[in-house]
Amino acid sequence: MTDKHLSTQFDSDLNQVSARVMELGGLVESQIRQAIYALSQFSLDAVEEVERIERRTNQMEIEIDHELITIIARRQPTARDLRLLMTFSKATANLERMGDEATRMARMVRSIIESGAARSLPTSDLRVAADLASGLLRKALDAFARLDTRAAVSILKEDDQIDREFDGFVRKLITYMVEDPRTISASLHLVFLAKAIERIGDHSKNIAELIVYLVEGKDIRHQALDTIESSLQ
Repeated sequence: MTDKHLSTQFDSDLNQVSARVMELGGLVESQIRQAIYALSQFSLDAVEEVERIERRTNQMEIEIDHELITIIARRQPTARDLRLLMTFSKATANLERMGDEATRMARMVRSIIESGAARSLPTSDLRVAADLASGLLRKALDAFARLDTRAAVSILKEDDQIDREFDGFVRKLITYMVEDPRTISASLHLVFLAKAIERIGDHSKNIAELIVYLVEGKDIRHQALDTIESSLQ
């Protein structure tokens, strides 16, 4: 991921922090998979595993931030090196927040189980959206490792699909609650679950935007997709 420098120690520092960011990404992936399993099986064991992994992701974020601060203080990087370190920092923050969303999902599942309404709720569409969000994170990590701007742009497109899934699910859930008001309390947990899934997609999108920033030096946040594509041609 990094260019060679005169200082082999600098290269070693950059490679080490890059590996740590990817390790964090893998940890968050496993956290999201456990959250999806908790939802599909209404498993309290999976909920507890998500919470266990969350403690590790929080600690890793602190450790990576410390490594980045140390590198900046020691090397005083400029230009592309500074952009790279900023990208690592922002990617780490986005990954940790994905972990937070996975934990939020798990806790909503716990609440649904405790409400006694688990098996009667329409969760199949939600699991589809969760799988899409998990797959999007995997693609974002792959694109980040390869600094692939084309893959990054495709991630931006796929995030729109998750947003549409969220909107459709909320409409369906509103109909479900109107038809059976007894499900309102448990159904609201599903709304929060759906929002957590959408946010995971948003954070993957943020990482995709960081890839473009690192490779091209262009900040594409808050731009329309067609504008982004034309600027990268």
